[in-house]
Amino acid sequence: MPAAGSEMSDSAVLTNTELGKKAGIGTEFNRCRFAVINPEWGATLPAYQLAAGITDIMMHTMERYFIPGIKCDLTDEIADGLLRTVIKNGAVVVQDPSDYDAMAEVFWASSLSHNNLTECGRGKDFSVHKLGHPLSARFGVTHGASLACVWGAWASTLYRDALPRFAQFGRRVWNVCDEDDEAAAKKGIEKTVAFFRSIGMPVCLADLDVDVTEDILPQLALDATANDTLRLSRIRPLNAKDVEAIYRLAIKN
Repeated sequence: MPAAGSEMSDSAVLTNTELGKKAGIGTEFNRCRFAVINPEWGATLPAYQLAAGITDIMMHTMERYFIPGIKCDLTDEIADGLLRTVIKNGAVVVQDPSDYDAMAEVFWASSLSHNNLTECGRGKDFSVHKLGHPLSARFGVTHGASLACVWGAWASTLYRDALPRFAQFGRRVWNVCDEDDEAAAKKGIEKTVAFFRSIGMPVCLADLDVDVTEDILPQLALDATANDTLRLSRIRPLNAKDVEAIYRLAIKN
């Protein structure tokens, strides 16, 4: 399916169902030696899973996009084009999964978004994935949905710390015309959240089919930060309290 890019990536995810913990692992041993991608198989997927996969493809590029202070023009151009392609064709396949050309574009974007190409010279910051994993591990939330429902809160919390990057994202990916960086950044965030909603993804915790109550948020934050031993994000380090605040902001949208 077009989503995790496992046909070209070095990543895998391990889940301990007894402990309710989920974590990623990256190693070159995970890369396929050979893979065949058939876009026709995408038409066999439920629309929700297609939408979740499209979200994951976008997130794999966005998790590398917003790291500030590094100039990589070509990498940015590749990322911008990949995101625009996914947005355009993703909207098509959710409505008509039999559209072979659109599905082929989405599958190709899936491969390129997570084979390290869009991090060349910049690196990656998978803090949104780390926010999503506890929701999947504890509540069984589909991976792409777990990302969509926290991304808006994450971006709203951190965009001022990487304002030029978020403003560029708004202008290049979403054709925002505002010259003011803050306005461009905020509109880019709003349009991304609106896109997730338009393809049927949850955009806040209240949209999930599970009851994520406020009393569980501190534990989710500890899960995301390995009991507050990890600092998430290369934009600004986030401890467990910071992560809890993002979850709290993500309760409703």
